[in-house]
Amino acid sequence: MKFRLICELALLALILMPSPSRAERPNIVMAFADDWGKYASAYADLQPDSIHDVVSTPNFDAVAEQGVLFTRAFVSAPSCTPCRSSLLSGQPFWRCERASILQGAIWDFSIPAYPLLLEQDGYRIGHTYKVWSPGSPADAPHGGAKTAFNSHGRAFNGFSQNAMKADDHQAGKKKLFNEVRKNVRSFLDANDDGKLDGDSPFCYWFGPTNTHRKWIAGSGKELWGIDPEALKGKLPAYLPDVETVREDFADYLGEVQAFDAGLGILIEELKRIDAYENTILVVSGDHGIPGVTRGKCNLYDMGTQVPLAIRWPAGIDTPGRIVDDFVSLPDLAPTFLEAANVDAPETMIAKSLMSVLTSDQAGQVDATRDAVFTGRERHVAAARTDFKPYPQRAIRTDQHLFIINFEPDRWPMGTGPGFGKQGNLPDAMALTEDTFAAFGDMDASPTKAWVVLHKDQDPQSFEFAVGQRPRFELYDVQTDPDCMTNLAEDREMVDVAKQLERRLMNHLRSTGDPRVSEDPIFESSPYTDPEKKRKRK
Repeated sequence: MKFRLICELALLALILMPSPSRAERPNIVMAFADDWGKYASAYADLQPDSIHDVVSTPNFDAVAEQGVLFTRAFVSAPSCTPCRSSLLSGQPFWRCERASILQGAIWDFSIPAYPLLLEQDGYRIGHTYKVWSPGSPADAPHGGAKTAFNSHGRAFNGFSQNAMKADDHQAGKKKLFNEVRKNVRSFLDANDDGKLDGDSPFCYWFGPTNTHRKWIAGSGKELWGIDPEALKGKLPAYLPDVETVREDFADYLGEVQAFDAGLGILIEELKRIDAYENTILVVSGDHGIPGVTRGKCNLYDMGTQVPLAIRWPAGIDTPGRIVDDFVSLPDLAPTFLEAANVDAPETMIAKSLMSVLTSDQAGQVDATRDAVFTGRERHVAAARTDFKPYPQRAIRTDQHLFIINFEPDRWPMGTGPGFGKQGNLPDAMALTEDTFAAFGDMDASPTKAWVVLHKDQDPQSFEFAVGQRPRFELYDVQTDPDCMTNLAEDREMVDVAKQLERRLMNHLRSTGDPRVSEDPIFESSPYTDPEKKRKRK
């Protein structure tokens, strides 16, 4: 009887015990750059004599040094809306209904998103620059307008355009950085008293889009001192190593450095209000470089692999670790909820990174994290004349990349005038300025213009960029990191290809991918409809 009484009293004490105060829960900050692939100086020592040698990202590097640097982080889809939908909802993009596509996307608020779940549990939420609808349902058409903090402008999103048109380029840069500071401060410390606004923990998204095109030719060298010639011999083998492409890539890396400088301002502001040490800071990007062969809208590493560094003093006891576990960005959503002591909904099937973050190990920490799964449906609605998607799914392991192109008769980057039918190709200006001029799933760029207009002189580069692909692709990424040789038909690789296909298809079925179901919804309206307002019957 006495024992029972003791147990009951202990249980009552446990029930009455106050939960951790809101102030003790970590703030959660996501710094997320549009179209930023895996390019950061933190990776230079891990991949010597590479593009990482040319870019300088001291603020990202500091986050990595004080936290964890991930070497194998991948997006769910190499297109902004499906990538962000999967990240916010903690599941593969193909489970996100209309939010699985770019144009015509609608957020289904029956799908829980981590910012809203945190808000419901007492967090104050907000974002600056681009995010994908983390507000209330009424905000959905406006991308979460009520939680946006952009009152001091959005010029930073066009960094090189605005800095280069200033009479004094350095003064132009300074003005843009001042905009970032004021926008960040408007969320953290609106009254400018050096203290955090409110008593609640906060969830904040910092999402500049300057790494999305377009940017100004020559800006990488002018604004950041990045010499295009430093990239000579460092570009992937499928890209023509010519002056135009090197300069284009150098200008992109300049935008990466601009984002990193903005990240530095965000960190300064968190420190100023004494919030930095109680903050989970995650820094990453939503897919690879736009307008470049095998980048954005492709399932090769250049399109799907992204930088990832996480700093969390209260949760990471062994900082400075380099982790080789495969991470899919949707894993971040359940990680944030677990850190905030909020239950993840059943729809959030991604796997929390908590055990990896709190471990003291480096290298491969969780043996089950041995692969990631990626995919793609529709990007630009009119990329193909029939408005059909280009469906792909892939599995990436330590040794291999295996891709299924479900409709190999379609064109992966879309159709183009003069290609496969009568007519003339657009000129260089159109291909540089107008994404819709041809091959609409590849953003307009100087690189695109060079590759398309030199198709007769360099047909291989043209085929790598926009040519049709076989149903199955298999690459040994250890011996062939640029994926130049498709091994899918190699007799010696038949068993490997079958094993990877089986594992990929099992994953798609187990996660409810409509692409492999009896109702392939991505082939019908509204997923194939260029008119955004039409709804699926």
